[in-house]
Amino acid sequence: MRALDADGLDGLLVVSRANIRYLTGFSGSAALVAVTRGDVLLVTDFRYDEQAHAEAGEVARIEVESTSVWDRFFRELVTLGPLTEIGYEAHALTVHDARRFAEAGKPWRWRPVTELVERLRAAKDAGEVAAIRGAALLAGEALHRTLAQVRPGMTELAITGLLEGALRQLGSEGHPFATIVASGPRSALPHARSSTRVVAVGEWLLLDFGAQVDGYCADITRTVVVGARASERQRALYGVVYDAQRSARGGVRAGMSGRDADALAREPITARGFGDAFGHSLGHGLGLEVHEAPRLSKTNAEALPGGAVVTVEPGVYLAGEGGVRIEDDVHLPPDGGAAQLLSDGLTDLVEVM
Repeated sequence: MRALDADGLDGLLVVSRANIRYLTGFSGSAALVAVTRGDVLLVTDFRYDEQAHAEAGEVARIEVESTSVWDRFFRELVTLGPLTEIGYEAHALTVHDARRFAEAGKPWRWRPVTELVERLRAAKDAGEVAAIRGAALLAGEALHRTLAQVRPGMTELAITGLLEGALRQLGSEGHPFATIVASGPRSALPHARSSTRVVAVGEWLLLDFGAQVDGYCADITRTVVVGARASERQRALYGVVYDAQRSARGGVRAGMSGRDADALAREPITARGFGDAFGHSLGHGLGLEVHEAPRLSKTNAEALPGGAVVTVEPGVYLAGEGGVRIEDDVHLPPDGGAAQLLSDGLTDLVEVM
């Protein structure tokens, strides 16, 4: 309500699935939500009748429609009292659906807004932090079980199958993003797709994967050497990323800018001659989505909010040779104290024999 008042809005149309779940608890794939100063309306279709009432019935008025959810939404909107200025999530609504405002034929003024709910989601409460911690520790255990089975001669896709199977067996509700398993020179591709490439003895194997508990996501990356002891070159490269990740993990705080957080890892990597090989930002927020506010990047001058959960994931990528990325998830206490590690933090170099 305070956010609506600050933006001079009488209500907000919410279409983002993550925002709908955050505000109402509803986890289905089809719904429209209107939030006003006096009411919360959720309109969904017949598939979610029972689920919507169970998940959101305590906080929202549920309306179920068997034909057009949009038509039902506009009919119910007039029952919410006098509404003049209504915001809509411009970053989530399609152009096709935005045309419905004019077709509705009602005297509402629709105003595009961006990330109003996302700003609220950035600071996590204790229950949200507990869910992310549960997902992160689950992910770590899944990796432990997977690495026990990894051998040279396996394909990246076969290893992906082992990892995703372990995640499910341990209770992950889903995979928040496509699992990345990249080996050898392909580990230098920060967002490689798992492929049919066969992992050879002595190569890098980079695994970037997530888990989901109570709707909340974890995001972990580990880089290991398969089938042999690491070479001196591999140990040196891994050491650069390891030291940078430890520096950032230990130094990031609520209240510092995203730019200053990024510098905690970027400066030591640059000082050792690999600045050009660290091309992405240090990290991002975690929650109901795997990528959300805030951003730990050299372009973000805004302060990191207290209560945020963020990733810390520096990497160095050398074309034709391979890359190393190390990623953990941390919670930034509101008091500006030391970041609290939510994932297992087991980042020493592993040689899978």
